[in-house]
Amino acid sequence: MKNTFIVILFMLGVTFASAQQSHSTVVQQSLIFPLQEEHVHGSSIVELPDGDLLTSWFQGSGERTADDVRIMASKFSQRTKKWSSPYLLADTEGLPDCNPVLYLNGGKLFLIWIAVQANRWEYSILKVKSTTDFMGEKVSWQWQDNILLKPGDEFVTEVREKFKQLPNLGRGWAEYAPRYDDMIISASKDLMKRSFGWMTRIKPLILEDSKILLPIYSDGLNFSMIAISQDNSETWKSSMPIVGRGNIQPTLISKLNGDIVAYMRDSGDAPSRMHKSISKDKGQTWSVSEKTDMPSSASLDIVKLRDGRWLLVLNDTDSERYKLSLYQSNDEGASWKFAHHLINDTKDKGRYSYPAMIVGQDGKVHLTYSHHKTGQQKSIIYTMIDPDKIER
Repeated sequence: MKNTFIVILFMLGVTFASAQQSHSTVVQQSLIFPLQEEHVHGSSIVELPDGDLLTSWFQGSGERTADDVRIMASKFSQRTKKWSSPYLLADTEGLPDCNPVLYLNGGKLFLIWIAVQANRWEYSILKVKSTTDFMGEKVSWQWQDNILLKPGDEFVTEVREKFKQLPNLGRGWAEYAPRYDDMIISASKDLMKRSFGWMTRIKPLILEDSKILLPIYSDGLNFSMIAISQDNSETWKSSMPIVGRGNIQPTLISKLNGDIVAYMRDSGDAPSRMHKSISKDKGQTWSVSEKTDMPSSASLDIVKLRDGRWLLVLNDTDSERYKLSLYQSNDEGASWKFAHHLINDTKDKGRYSYPAMIVGQDGKVHLTYSHHKTGQQKSIIYTMIDPDKIER
């Protein structure tokens, strides 16, 4: 097994930190499919009841401007220890399909993703499929619908009031140059702009009362929100917005006291830092989003381990995506300790990003992320991590 792992790393052309080499937490790693030229990105992963793994990603000749982009899937068999050949999971004819999210709840498998109208992120439509027929070689869908949200006037009030709580930008100002905050507040008043363009990226948080919190974000408004379902994903309502300047692609985790924390990518002003917001009412309202001290240049994900530790994966750089790292917290996010690099490459050799992370039935952590090497060679990497081997 050790020799196989080393061969795989050699094939990937990746440099790992010496700390990882001395006490590796990575017990399994592989390309889900061979490196190829089509664009592949935005993966998601779910563990099935028998321990097999299902992963999905979007693939095509581009992203929002390429109408051939579709949602693909592959299944890892615990019996054969191999990933299946990729197959089509969803495709809206004539539109790009992106950002798939897989999850299980109530005996059903769900896929939520976006269809990009008019080749613009801000016109995206949320779509959902579900089925109980997912244990075979391929998923067979039984139900499909759109997720249509209509935030009310209280959304506008929340945006206006929360921007008052944000620190001053400290920029110059001119009579003919509208302030950023004023432009976003004005956009939020437009019912179309606040109803459409919401996009998925990270798995939902399912609470003990079966409430589903699906993190979503808007490139048009440049902040996030939560879609909430209390009937196993059949109907959805919107939370109050998570207001900030560039806080997108949230990942959610619950604290012992019931608070829910959203950590988000920074799409605002430099320096690029992980954003944070807290909900004290099960995801309905949120504190204003603020930057933390953690560098973060792209999408991130978080899980709670069985012993209560939090594990965070992100690109801990001010820019670029050549480094992907694990951090752990023993105090529910009050502080973070570096665990090790999953990837520690150089800027000119590759980009590794958009991680998706879950905790399996046996406590192992399963992780997928985009692997883009120089020369347009792309795939999705799967990694299994043993959290017991992470130095506390």
